[in-house]
Amino acid sequence: MPKTLYDLTREEWNTLFPIALVAHDPSWKTSYENEKNRILEKVGEATILRIEHFGSSSIPTIQSKPYIDILIEIPAELLFDEVLIQQFTELGYSHFEVPAREDIEAYSSFGKGYHLDGTKEQIFHIHMCPSTNVMWRQIDFRDYLIATPARAKQYEALKLELAAKFKNDRGAYVLGKTNFVYETLALIKDPTQEG
Repeated sequence: MPKTLYDLTREEWNTLFPIALVAHDPSWKTSYENEKNRILEKVGEATILRIEHFGSSSIPTIQSKPYIDILIEIPAELLFDEVLIQQFTELGYSHFEVPAREDIEAYSSFGKGYHLDGTKEQIFHIHMCPSTNVMWRQIDFRDYLIATPARAKQYEALKLELAAKFKNDRGAYVLGKTNFVYETLALIKDPTQEG
């Protein structure tokens, strides 16, 4: 049986798809809108309660991995629904269950655009969960960085440092951004904390 994305080890993922940041590409917004429309047409607005472009590719002033991150709100009862997962499979996505960790409840993740030979099309990452999942705070983070260019540049500098250090370690790259994200979310709650 041929190997699939599901057969890749963490090391193979890291080697095939290293962290690489590029200048912001205005066409990412169009790519997101086109994909959003495909998803809504396939799945329907009764199931997709909200859909947002988030992550660094949604922030025009900073470098980013050239991936389109999409956050989708669904009713809680449809989390891990087989019919829904199949609809995304038909759109070309691979489904992964993200396990619960710390303050984040388990949710569905989907990826599209990866190939086993290491080549990539436009990559889309979907994070799908009910509105109660803390993942939705990512929208506050996005909006704050768009509205606060100096903070966005601090984030970019951190990402560039981490990308250079952890080019082949996605986990360490993501973990390295965690404190900055939490500090930023605290600033949103209480702007007087900015020092």
